[in-house]
Order: sequence, then structure tokens, then C-alpha cells
Amino acid sequence: MNDQKPLPPDAIAAADAKPASPSRRRLLFGLGAGGGAAALGGLAGAAVTLNRKQPETTNEHQPFFGEHQAGIITPQPAAALVVSFDILARNKAELERLLRLLTDRVDFLARGGPAPELDPRLPPPDSGLLGPDIFPDNLTMTVSLGAAVFDQRFGLTAHKPLHLVEMDQFPNDQLDNELCHGDLLLQICSNTAETNIHALRDIVKHTPDLLAVRWKMDGFLPPHTLRKIGKESVRNLLGFKDGTANVDAQNQQLMNELVWVSSNSKEPAWAVGGSYQVVRVVRNLVEQWDRTPLKEQQQIIGRDKATGAPLGMDKEHDVPDFAANPHSAQVPMDAHIRLANPRTEATQRNLILRRGYNYSRGITKSGQFDMGLLFVAYQADLAAGFITVQNRLNGEPLEEYIKPIGGGYFFVLPGVKKSGDFLGQSLLSA
Repeated sequence: MNDQKPLPPDAIAAADAKPASPSRRRLLFGLGAGGGAAALGGLAGAAVTLNRKQPETTNEHQPFFGEHQAGIITPQPAAALVVSFDILARNKAELERLLRLLTDRVDFLARGGPAPELDPRLPPPDSGLLGPDIFPDNLTMTVSLGAAVFDQRFGLTAHKPLHLVEMDQFPNDQLDNELCHGDLLLQICSNTAETNIHALRDIVKHTPDLLAVRWKMDGFLPPHTLRKIGKESVRNLLGFKDGTANVDAQNQQLMNELVWVSSNSKEPAWAVGGSYQVVRVVRNLVEQWDRTPLKEQQQIIGRDKATGAPLGMDKEHDVPDFAANPHSAQVPMDAHIRLANPRTEATQRNLILRRGYNYSRGITKSGQFDMGLLFVAYQADLAAGFITVQNRLNGEPLEEYIKPIGGGYFFVLPGVKKSGDFLGQSLLSA
């Protein structure tokens, strides 16, 4: 097992800042002087490129084994791929074969290693996308199940998580059934889109009789802001900082209360260590948004667009006291941040852990940008978490500029604690 840990953000930034070597600078200066001003200008740019020490991120590694699956509270890398599958397994024995196979592949891909040897008489055992040495690249693959798995196919009906249902349609939704629900969801996250695609192709290649892709969505975040995790929030495609008020994933007590199903949750015993997962594909109507006055945009969100601070405050992480100012004109009563998190003692139990990504996938048939937010959230109680928050947001002014078009509700299986065990083992043994 590879024990290498991810480089800390400060170390990556320091590597970026190292100056070019003197010998390299002399070589490039000499070449530029002989080639005239234009050549010098071009080579000066090349010098920056050639000498800049790039951060080595391909060997970043997230542990696979643990009480919980990786990809929920582990650091959020720049690329995501969410893939929903229909399960083709016909009975419980075949479902166990699928889950054992997924466990083996996810464990291997997360730690990396040499690709299988090639035999020219047979199709290559690996796509080759990452070359002969498959590097981990900070990969996590989080496996969850939809409510449909608990029908009669596998004899698991009596063991369905208490709150797991098929995602219903909210008033502002315009759900496309081809982009909704599924038996099994893979959330694949890593440093690069290529690593995610390699992992997906590996899974599909190994499960032709067990899984069929239902829908998928790619997500991305700007890598330069990820190096400042905790210091700078990522902006969504509406241009506002997103995630400022997210719950602290490093606070174990908070995660135990809000994210992980525990023995006190009144859930089936097998589900302890798991979590409810919400995926929503939220299209942003950016052409319309970009023609909206800044003041109106800020009142809709409740934050200053440049700084991210709540309206009337100075800094991004200033905490608004809505209870002390119940009729404050600075943050309108129907502002997004006020409805999403009223910041009262009673609404603390509604907090969710968000892990969203931006997405962009071309244009619609009417010639508009098809881009927005790949919203992913985790909570110990789906009804108290996302569903309650979304019901508070129904009818908010922001609805004029967003349109949820897909997604689903899923339950993340507990983690695999040791080698030889497999994902979903507690469920199939229940």
C-alpha cells in the first residue's frame, strides 16, 4: 500500500515559486540575443515555461481503507466525474460479485501501480490512458446506491435506509429523466479529467455483465484556488464565491453529528458509517444573469460579489446575525444565503456538507450555454438536510436564473476497514 500523502498546498505553492536555474537562464539569454528582439521576447516566455518547477501531483494518494469511504471529507481535487449506472446483476450473488469487483478496482486505482502486461493477441487489459504506470493522482471513487436497489431483485427491501427515496421534483425543477436517478452512483474525483476517464473506462471494462451507464456529468474547479483551501473560496459560474459557509469537514464531531450515519440514527445497523448523498445538476441561465444589474445580483445572493462578504459586512467569513437583525434591509429576507442557512439554533440540524463542482457541456438546442453547478451534498439525515433546505429555498428570487435538470438521491456505503472485506458487505450480511 502506498503511504505517500498529498503534498500540502503551501508546499505546492513554494515549489511553484522556485526561481529558474542560472545555467538555464544563461542559455536562453544567449539564444535570444542572437535572434533579435522578437526572438528574445518569445524565448523569454519559453524560459518561464521551461524553468518553472511544476508541482508533482500524480503521486498524491488518498487511502482507500477506513470507516468511511474517501471522497466525502477528503480534500476536493480539481476534476470530478459523476456516473450513474443501472445494475444488471440478477440476484444477490451477482450483486456481491459486483461489489467485490468494485472494491478491488477502486482499491487498485486509488493507490496505483503497473498496468498489466500486454499480449498482442488480446485486447489491452488497460486503456493505456495513463501509460504503463498507473498513478493515483489523488483519485477517490465513492460508491453509493439508489432506492431502486432495495426493490425485490436482491432481497434487500427490509434493509433500505430510512430516508432513501427516489428524488422528487421541486417546483422550479425541469428534470430530464435521462439525467436522473440510477441504481448505483460513482463519484470519481482526482487532479485531472484524464485520470477520472481512465478510472471510469476501467470500471466499465471490468463489469460488462453487471453495470450499464445510465448518465454521467463532468465537473471542474480552478486548480489555482484549490491550493488555497481554507483561505480562498472557489467561484461558481454566476461569479460568486461558493462554499464560504460550508460546514468544516475537518471537524470530526460536526461530521459525526451532520454527515455520518451513527448507531444513534435509528437507521439499519449495516448503514453505520455511511451517508446520504444528494446529486443535483443545476443549470445556470448565465446569459440572463450577465444582463442583471450587480446590485440586484448581490441582493439575490446576499453577498458582495467581489469580496464574498455578507451584504453590510466587510469580510467573506464574517458571520451575519440574522436573529439580531430580523428585518435587516442589507440582506433581504429572501436572499439565498438567508434562506439556505437562517443561522438559528433550530436550523443547525439542517446543515449539509457540500462538495460541488462547476460544469459546462456545450450549448442547448436553443443556442444557450449549457453550464452550471454539479451540486453534491452529504448528510446523515436526508429529510432534515437537503430536503428541508430546498423547501426553504422554493420560490427564492434566484430561481429566475437557475434550473435543476437532473440528479438523484443515493446512500453512500460504509467504508471498507481492511483488506479482504468489500463495499456493501454489511448490507449483504444483514
